Amino acid sequence: MSFQNTQPSPGGDTTGNMPPGFRTDATDNTLSEALLTLKKRRWIVIVAVLLGLVYGIYKAKTQPKLYNAFGQIQVRSGSSNQFRLDAAAMVGGDTDTASKMLTEIQILKSDSLMLTVAREMDLANNPDFLDEKGPVAHKNLDDPTVRQATVGRLQGNLSVVLVPKTEIINISYSSLNAKLAADIVNKVISTYIQRNYETRFASTQRVSKWLSSQLDDLKQEVETSQEQMMDLQRRLGILGFDPNHNQISTSLEDLSKAAGSAKLARIIAESRYRVLNGMDPDSVESSIDSGPGVAPRELDQLRTQLSTAKATYAQLEATLGPNHPQSKSIKAQITELTSAVNKEQNRLLLQAKENYVVARANENQTDAALEQQKADAYKLRDDLIEYTLRQREYEANRTLYEGLLQKLRTAGVEAGLESMEIDIVDQALPPASPKLRSSAKIVLVGVVFGLIGGIIIAFVMDSLDTGLRTIAEIESVTELPSLAVIPRARRTSVEQGASLSTAEKNLVVLSQSKSQFAESFRALRTSLLLSTAGHPPKYILLTSATPSEGKTTLSTNLACILAQGDARVLLIDADLRRPSVHHRFGMSGKIGLTTVLTGAATLESAAQKVTEVPNLDVLAAGPMPPFPTEMISSQAMDSLLQHCGEIYTHVLIDTPPILSVTDGVILARHSDAVVLVVRHGKSSKHVVRRARDLLVRSGAPITGIVLNAVDLNSPDYYGYYGYSGYSYASADSGSWEPQGGPEGKARRTGDSE
Repeated sequence: MSFQNTQPSPGGDTTGNMPPGFRTDATDNTLSEALLTLKKRRWIVIVAVLLGLVYGIYKAKTQPKLYNAFGQIQVRSGSSNQFRLDAAAMVGGDTDTASKMLTEIQILKSDSLMLTVAREMDLANNPDFLDEKGPVAHKNLDDPTVRQATVGRLQGNLSVVLVPKTEIINISYSSLNAKLAADIVNKVISTYIQRNYETRFASTQRVSKWLSSQLDDLKQEVETSQEQMMDLQRRLGILGFDPNHNQISTSLEDLSKAAGSAKLARIIAESRYRVLNGMDPDSVESSIDSGPGVAPRELDQLRTQLSTAKATYAQLEATLGPNHPQSKSIKAQITELTSAVNKEQNRLLLQAKENYVVARANENQTDAALEQQKADAYKLRDDLIEYTLRQREYEANRTLYEGLLQKLRTAGVEAGLESMEIDIVDQALPPASPKLRSSAKIVLVGVVFGLIGGIIIAFVMDSLDTGLRTIAEIESVTELPSLAVIPRARRTSVEQGASLSTAEKNLVVLSQSKSQFAESFRALRTSLLLSTAGHPPKYILLTSATPSEGKTTLSTNLACILAQGDARVLLIDADLRRPSVHHRFGMSGKIGLTTVLTGAATLESAAQKVTEVPNLDVLAAGPMPPFPTEMISSQAMDSLLQHCGEIYTHVLIDTPPILSVTDGVILARHSDAVVLVVRHGKSSKHVVRRARDLLVRSGAPITGIVLNAVDLNSPDYYGYYGYSGYSYASADSGSWEPQGGPEGKARRTGDSE
């Protein structure tokens, strides 16, 4: 016997005693699992679809007869741009037509526009609008509640849609009154046009008013700048608006030219004087001839007379002699003419000197005047800088003033042009007949919504369901392997039960040895025998988290299956509070485990043989003791288990639920294999996880779990064993087995302890 005495690992590790090599992962929500969930909750889906169908039929039959009135308007994007004076505005007007149309749609559905329509039509007191019969109590739209309700109803029944790729907007309204629907649409259109005109005009007027106020300030600034500039013009002697044409500039230009001419005249006069002053008189005569300011005729006459006199004198001197009176007279004349020529030449030389002196003086005066004018011009340069700044300020103010003035005049024209962009394409007319939705469509929508709601409810209920119904869920919660799936047991028919013993009536593996129920226990036997390495487990303990999970049914049937071979098996009923094993076999419960532990009987005398299974012995619980836990945890119990291990091949221990009492936890530490029984659909995730943690912390060698009382016809386990269509020629196709013992009430085998 290998008694376990393993302590839990530090830190509460709950994986230390799990089967080696076993790993569980959360299952994915695959389509197949979703279909299984829907199949399992199919009645919820069916009920939801039926409710949706009924609701759809009801809505189709009771739908109101609404009249839809339609109207169309065209919002021309930039249609008045051809009349505008600013070409740039014409180019930018069409850049964002789509956003402008969406903006107009929002304006059409705005609260302010709806409130205006409601006020003008007094819709708050209109019975047709309020869908009420007879007169209604007077209401005031100034009341916030009435205003919100009226505007909300108006917006809810009004539809504004843009026709794709056009500038046309469809406006429709649904009402029980055809005329009211048309009137509301026409009123919305007229109010929208009026609002568009008023808002555009008011906006332009605001701009004009602002421009006018700005123009007044700019006009004053322009006048001030112009006065300052004119003052500088008068002070600087500037003519007109050209700073380059002023008196100083003109005088400076004239003086520059005069200085150049004076300098040239002085150079000419000086050179002539110096040339004439240093030349031979004879040469002077030839130079004087062509000199400026000389009278060539007078000098030529003197020279001609002198030449004639000299020629006459030479002729008279040759003929009459020098002393002849005529010769003397001619000689005297020659002397006078020579003196006159010399005098004239000296006069001309003096005149050249005087011309030189005058030219030099003129040059000096002209240069002095030029230098003075240059000084004045340098001073003028600083004044011209101030003048230029004043002129620029004046030009900037004047340009801005003229631009704003032009904008003001343009805004006055565009104030009327902007309000002309909306045209009415179709006026709304009262519809001839109501517009009803298709009944089939309404019913279909109800069915679809019912189906969707049913699916949602099915998945929500499945997620809120804490019961464990599938192997994947149990393995995910407990992190333990599944040893077997035990289906619900079939009842034995009344005719068959008449000839069966108590054990055969209560144990399906004996009465229906070839059924799926018996095969599931054979599968459990195989899993247990292969669960431990080296040798099969000797001490096998079966327990559960809570009562009524079927652990007694599993222990009794498993004991029969294990004993059908060569192995000797002992089944111990360790549930000293509610023993039931002896009832299943039809045995006496007066002696058993408690009598052996107290020494009143031996194991050999207390163990009872099962006639139907020769290799199986049953040790009943015996009389109920006052302190069951102390008796289970006693040294006598340890000795008894050791003695049983020496005699029997396998010892099965049926214990009470471990969350109710600690007997199972105490005995689990002395076992080679612990099987946790979970009832299908009954055990919750938290309870099973708590039981698993309790066993792990106690050091119990948990082998795995067994899912009991499974309905193999449910979607989760359909075809689970893979041979649902394969059987032993229907050998066990009898009726369901009745559950009942000779001691009391009939009990269902798969549902009891």
